[in-house]
Amino acid sequence: MNAPHPLPAPGPGRPTPPIALAGGPATARLGARAVPVPDDLARRLGDICAVSDAAAELDEVSRDWWPQAMTWALDGQVAARAALVARPTAPEQVAEVLRACHEARVPVTAAAGRSGVCGASVPLHGGVVLDLCGLAGVVDVDETSLVLDVRPGTFGDHLEHQLRTEHGLTLGHWPQSVALSTVGGWLACRSAGQLSTRYGKIEDMVLGLDMALADGRTLTTGGAPRAAVGPDLTQLFVGSEGTLGIITGARLRLHPAPAHEARAAYAFPTFTDGLDAMRRLRQRGATPAVLRLYDATEADRSYGTGDRALLLVLDEGDERLVEATMAIVADVCASAEAADVAHVGRWLEHRNDVAALEALISRGYVVDTMEVAGRWRDLPAIYEQTVAALLAVPGIVAASAHQSHTYQDGGCLYFTFAGKVEAEDRDRCYEAAWTAGTTASLAAGASLSHHHGVGLNRARFVADALGGGLDVLRAVKAALDPHGILNPGKLGLPSPFDA
Repeated sequence: MNAPHPLPAPGPGRPTPPIALAGGPATARLGARAVPVPDDLARRLGDICAVSDAAAELDEVSRDWWPQAMTWALDGQVAARAALVARPTAPEQVAEVLRACHEARVPVTAAAGRSGVCGASVPLHGGVVLDLCGLAGVVDVDETSLVLDVRPGTFGDHLEHQLRTEHGLTLGHWPQSVALSTVGGWLACRSAGQLSTRYGKIEDMVLGLDMALADGRTLTTGGAPRAAVGPDLTQLFVGSEGTLGIITGARLRLHPAPAHEARAAYAFPTFTDGLDAMRRLRQRGATPAVLRLYDATEADRSYGTGDRALLLVLDEGDERLVEATMAIVADVCASAEAADVAHVGRWLEHRNDVAALEALISRGYVVDTMEVAGRWRDLPAIYEQTVAALLAVPGIVAASAHQSHTYQDGGCLYFTFAGKVEAEDRDRCYEAAWTAGTTASLAAGASLSHHHGVGLNRARFVADALGGGLDVLRAVKAALDPHGILNPGKLGLPSPFDA
């Protein structure tokens, strides 16, 4: 039993560009109708908060970490381009910006860290990008109830450092993109952190929200530990990707900072064997903070483990709870081969490294990740059929997976694929891989997404994933955003700005 690993130093606390744009100003790659911002609206917005139409600023606020768009950046292109960026610093300013754009029927796309990988913060139809980075900081910490009140533009690593050093508390939410992403972005796409087996996903952490609606109305949802006052309106907005309203504040559940930590690693003959061990662990009630299973391809690539699947385990928290959890882990994995526990430390050292994506794309590779969720019963077939479908796409040279988040009833499979084709075939290869992989995983019983959301990239699959539920979502959108100004073109929803 050891003291918990130290947190890495906080990052810059501002958006990090995914890849350098060639030349400039950028041009729009997609052919969607671009809505301009009339001069009178620009003046009105300028009276509310800081605004800019400088070309270099618009190039950057109009893109995120969507890997397909990163390939377009090599040619000096962004997926789409805003006409204006507005930078509010108070919730009231957000409401006023939305009211003005609602009346003018100009689209608004909320953005902050812009770390999403599905194009959710791309302003498909131009208009206004609402940059929420200025709406940042901790509002209050209730140390008795362990509740945090925080603004949406707060970067994750800075928040966690403040909670640890000033309050001895933790949120427990640590996605790979923690230094690139913000609280509002986590909530907007139903983010998952690397410690989710212990602390849950972001939708498990949220107690309530402050929202600004399309017409400038504001509301506060939730606040009590539990309630039975109709449907949970907080969860209506979590995952809505800025299409139903804009998050201006959040109340999140906290935990005491961990005092103890333990690690273990095991090798399994097959990926399915490892999945079964994870299932038995969770169904016995063990919730180690980190429970990650790599297939033989990924395990050998990162840890040199040969033809075995590799399970990494790390738990943190109260010493007695950690001891009990790791005892169950050891019991369930008793028949597995013990692996070098140093692999856990190596994973910790590299768990927030995102440099490989830009490096591969800059060398001409087509590369992306695809995360889905499924029941334990279905996970082996989802894994086998999705990997096979990806490898069958012309140009795809590698496909593999790991399981990164587990629940009593199932878990998340996180696929990685890479291809090498001529430059003019990159879009075809990328889109064919996504179509093949998504079709196979849905057919085998998976969800469309576990934590990356939908954005632009997955929009074409939403009807298959939701079925009749898409009509319900459309009705909610029409009621809350009758002019369709909020992040149009996302979540598979119709847009009034389509040509």
